[in-house]
Amino acid sequence: MDRLRRFLLARVRNTADVPDIVQDVYLRMLRIPQIESIRSPEAYLFTVAHHVLQQYTLRQAQIPPLVDLAGMLEPPLATSDADPVLEVGAQQCLEDLQQALDLFTPKVRATFMLHRRDGLSFDEIGMKLGISRPMVKKNLIKALMQFRRQLKATE
Repeated sequence: MDRLRRFLLARVRNTADVPDIVQDVYLRMLRIPQIESIRSPEAYLFTVAHHVLQQYTLRQAQIPPLVDLAGMLEPPLATSDADPVLEVGAQQCLEDLQQALDLFTPKVRATFMLHRRDGLSFDEIGMKLGISRPMVKKNLIKALMQFRRQLKATE
């Protein structure tokens, strides 16, 4: 039980989800009709845990993170010497970027946000989302191409 928890804790960002994942693993183990036929129960348990973990990360990737770019970049206090023209231009730029983010698929959005906002490496993103390193790169390229198209459309 402790080895399974450590295994999951090393692979899940939100530790509060580990008890739910453990429960799902054990529920799947209970559904096995002929458990006596398993040669290595411990190896089988970790295989099941790995599959449950992959499904968990896929579900998490499909939940789009809420991103409010305007709120993230808003200065804490407005300055009296701020140029209104520059403020309007900056606000329009943020709206354009938000529109581009809204067009991303959940996987591409999750990949982009994990890389740019959270600073995760390609390997960390791949483990978290259950995708390969080349797929992480492909998703980031898709995101950057979408941003480029959005910026060209607003010029």
